[in-house]
Amino acid sequence: MTKQVLLEVLDNHIGIITLNRPEAANSLSRQMLRELEKTIEEIKGRKDIFCTVITGSSDRVFCAGADLKERKTMNEDEVIRTVKKIGEVIKKLEKMSMPTIAALNGSAFGGGLELALACDLRIARKNISMGLTETALAIIPGAGGTQRLPRLIGLGKAKELIYTAKRIDEHEAKEIGLIEHIFETNHFLDHVKSYAENITQNGPIALKQAKLAIDLGYDVDIDRGLNIEHLCYKETIPTEDRREGLLAFQEKRKPKYKGK
Repeated sequence: MTKQVLLEVLDNHIGIITLNRPEAANSLSRQMLRELEKTIEEIKGRKDIFCTVITGSSDRVFCAGADLKERKTMNEDEVIRTVKKIGEVIKKLEKMSMPTIAALNGSAFGGGLELALACDLRIARKNISMGLTETALAIIPGAGGTQRLPRLIGLGKAKELIYTAKRIDEHEAKEIGLIEHIFETNHFLDHVKSYAENITQNGPIALKQAKLAIDLGYDVDIDRGLNIEHLCYKETIPTEDRREGLLAFQEKRKPKYKGK
């Protein structure tokens, strides 16, 4: 059986998750969900990955969302359970302690865009489209889209995109803050790897604590947020990496961080 989720770990501490169903637009089958969940758990247990990138194997589609052919064979209860499972797996991706990047190598609709929304950063190649198009199928985004999209781009624009099921291109997506960058189509993933290396060259414990401080402090009042930041900062003080960072600065060389 062909693996539907692949994992590659690069020497520069970048993990690359690839959705591998190009013949089915990388849609989220039940097998893919199982494999993606297993891969996320594997990455969480590794010390050599400082940043995770998720992308698609097709040069046209990042992820088309739910596998509608598979869904046709399900009864209503099975549909509800499967959508809940998609949401659970996406939440596990969101809760990864390291920075995560969605590398949109192609179009992303429905659950595919919801998957990208759960990442910390989103990068798109040129000439793609994306959208939460579920209302066109008489359903709603059910894997976090109604919650994450408004938090990312604002309430009014999120409602507009969901109500109209509109597909937008990468330029509009960047304009509204849905994605951070647009990279050239040629050698797209190489550009993403270089971008991710700007993250992995930094202290991995610091990256995790920065993510934790931002995520926990985002929806609270400023005083509580500052206290969260202070507690996360304290976690970096006794680390070997902090001492290595200071020594490397004094010696005018690149630090060699180990996540200790």
